[in-house]
Amino acid sequence: MTTLMRDAIFADVTQILADFHGQDFLGAIGPETRFFADLGLASIDTVVLGETLEHHYGRTLPFADLMADLGQRKDRDLSIGELVAFLHRHLGQAS
Repeated sequence: MTTLMRDAIFADVTQILADFHGQDFLGAIGPETRFFADLGLASIDTVVLGETLEHHYGRTLPFADLMADLGQRKDRDLSIGELVAFLHRHLGQAS
């Protein structure tokens, strides 16, 4: 997949987050924006976001693997850029 695909995924994610469950996030959302520290999301919000993204893309994605990897890190916050890379990698794989 191309950089254009990454840009499209980034646009999808930021659009979904712009009004995620009625929460308005002020300011720009960029690749370094973190889910918990910057956006104030709770862990349940990541589950709902994962379900929203699966519905948006029409396929199941291994979000449990992503969360397990985060659980192994010292800094357990997820950046938008990391989520976009995860989506890019898994959306590019054959179904």
